[in-house]
Amino acid sequence: MPLVDMPLDQLKKYEGISPRPGDFDEYWERALAEMRAVDPELSIAPSAFQVPFAECYDLYYTGVRGARIYAQYVKPKNVPEPHPALVQFHGYSGHSGDWTSKLGYAALGFSVLAMDVRGQGGKSEDTGGVKGNTLRGHIIRGVDDHPDNLLFRHVFLDAAQLAGIAMSLPEVDPERVAASGGSQGGALTLACAALEPRIAKLAPVYPFLSDYRRVWEMDLAKDAYEEIRAYFRSFDPRHEREESFFRTLGYIDVQHLAPRIRGDVLMAVGLMDTVTPPSTQFAAYNKIASNKDVVVYPDFGHEWLPGFDEKAMEFFKQLL
Repeated sequence: MPLVDMPLDQLKKYEGISPRPGDFDEYWERALAEMRAVDPELSIAPSAFQVPFAECYDLYYTGVRGARIYAQYVKPKNVPEPHPALVQFHGYSGHSGDWTSKLGYAALGFSVLAMDVRGQGGKSEDTGGVKGNTLRGHIIRGVDDHPDNLLFRHVFLDAAQLAGIAMSLPEVDPERVAASGGSQGGALTLACAALEPRIAKLAPVYPFLSDYRRVWEMDLAKDAYEEIRAYFRSFDPRHEREESFFRTLGYIDVQHLAPRIRGDVLMAVGLMDTVTPPSTQFAAYNKIASNKDVVVYPDFGHEWLPGFDEKAMEFFKQLL
């Protein structure tokens, strides 16, 4: 078959090349302490959209740095409590989507919570406040400031915080909470399960935000990763700060968070993916130490992967 990356046997051994900062663990323990100190000021109100077999709510909570974060919350009716829950994360620049996309899981007996990423296409706030450029995207927002101000640090914490909120709901069994998403949503699924290791099952699809240097060296810093190229062209044209740039991005590289995951993992990868290259995805997958399986689509790229939604649902149904 044609290749856009390494052969599959090499992908299954690949460990990534983007650097892991020496204080990575301390960084995330400090971040989690900041998250836990925040009063979420949880607000749950009925949505305008409703269906007979579930209740739909607009949920807001306060994340780190004071941002109000929005999530759709669908709670099934006439289901024994406590029941399982699924937290969902969307792709880069998008939003939590239509209410109807959550109803299949609600019909099974899951509560579903779907987060809007701060500052992207939905209702969540980006409170800003970083020094340096904010041109072209969210990966580099904060890279010229203190690493504690990286935007995706805050987004990863928002994801973990939402999972914790789900686990605190009286109708939800905290031992039966799952996570899912594709692309950016796949990255947030991994980050969520790493920072909230009580996540029991997770199904990331072609995760983004992994092994940034590999993306650069493959000359694929375009599409979702275009801001990396734009950063060098505009702010470091001779790559004098290349080492520190990639080291800083290491704090928000999901491959380095992956060893923290404790839940069962079902991941999907398309081997023709030129948006989030397969090697960058395997860099994260290969570091997961919990029970895991990967579903490989040899002829597919960054697109709908036929049959995986059903496979993920069967995987999550084990929590019922």
